[in-house]
Amino acid sequence: MLSVLSRWYKERFSDPQAVTLVLILAGFALAIYFAGGLLAPLLIALVLAFLLEWPVAQMARVGINRTAAASLVLVLFIGLMLLITFGLVPSIWKQGVSLIADLPSMIDKGLITAQSYINQYPQFVNPSQLDNMVEEIKKMLDTQHLLDIGKQLLGYSASLLVVMVYAILIPLLVFFFLKDKDQLIRGSKRFFPTNRDLARKVWNEMHQQIFNYIRGKVIEIVIIGVVSYIFFAFMDLRYAALLGVLTGLSVLIPYVGATLVTLPIALVAFFQWGVSPEFGYLMIGYGIIQALDGNVLVPLLFSDAVDLHPVFIIAAVLIFGGLWGVWGVFFAIPLASLVKAVINAWPVPETEQLALNNEAVAKSKV
Repeated sequence: MLSVLSRWYKERFSDPQAVTLVLILAGFALAIYFAGGLLAPLLIALVLAFLLEWPVAQMARVGINRTAAASLVLVLFIGLMLLITFGLVPSIWKQGVSLIADLPSMIDKGLITAQSYINQYPQFVNPSQLDNMVEEIKKMLDTQHLLDIGKQLLGYSASLLVVMVYAILIPLLVFFFLKDKDQLIRGSKRFFPTNRDLARKVWNEMHQQIFNYIRGKVIEIVIIGVVSYIFFAFMDLRYAALLGVLTGLSVLIPYVGATLVTLPIALVAFFQWGVSPEFGYLMIGYGIIQALDGNVLVPLLFSDAVDLHPVFIIAAVLIFGGLWGVWGVFFAIPLASLVKAVINAWPVPETEQLALNNEAVAKSKV
């Protein structure tokens, strides 16, 4: 057994470039896992600077000073975020509070409907099951229980002071990352091993893919959110803005997100209209939006960025989401693509490479 492991290790890690790549990836993973909370402003600023680098580079290419370009791009970005925060968030918050206030009456209506179905078809559902369900719902609607859930969702560290510090630190960090990009990259290289050609190869493969993915995901969120809101508003569905935002954000979790957000949409529509033509039209329209997203919008936005099987995408969402929460879910596909790029770039032993070449030749003859 030890001889097998030793032979495998020599075959896979005989190249110093491979060892360097493993050390770099392990170092970054450990730093994020154990110090992610402390490094959160830095990581957020790095992501934002990565996204804003393209317009800054384009402006610098036409002769605009990089400092001026970074300042202008950052001011426009902050203005857009403030417009969204003060224009959209209050409406969503108001609808969310209204939904929570209406939740008891919606539950009562649902229980009355369920009781009527039980009376009509007692052979399928036991009335005692409904009583047990009512007790569980009452526990969930208990005020203290809701407060506890709210504390868990918001987190005890999400104080006003922390938000204010982040609001100051992150824009400053983004500005300096954009302004002094080349200087910071040159300074950071001395902390990495010199034999990093394999790591550089992986980064070159991933750089454009990550940018295309994040850009495409932002565009997808905006398009799906806006289209869903317009459709919900046209149907006069209650909480249209809130449900539209939830539908847009649901694309962050491939396959699973659309399934999860369907439940609140269906429940709100059912409690508003019951089993009626309006309910059917809404669900059909919502299904069309999801179908167009999966079959038209996603292929257009991510044709060059993602080439992963759905099984690997779902597995990546579960694994990285479990490790790093919301950020892990958002970057699950880029991280999965990174794993794939590492596997593709990893040095292959000569015997295995020869077998692969022979297999390729055999397939070409067929």
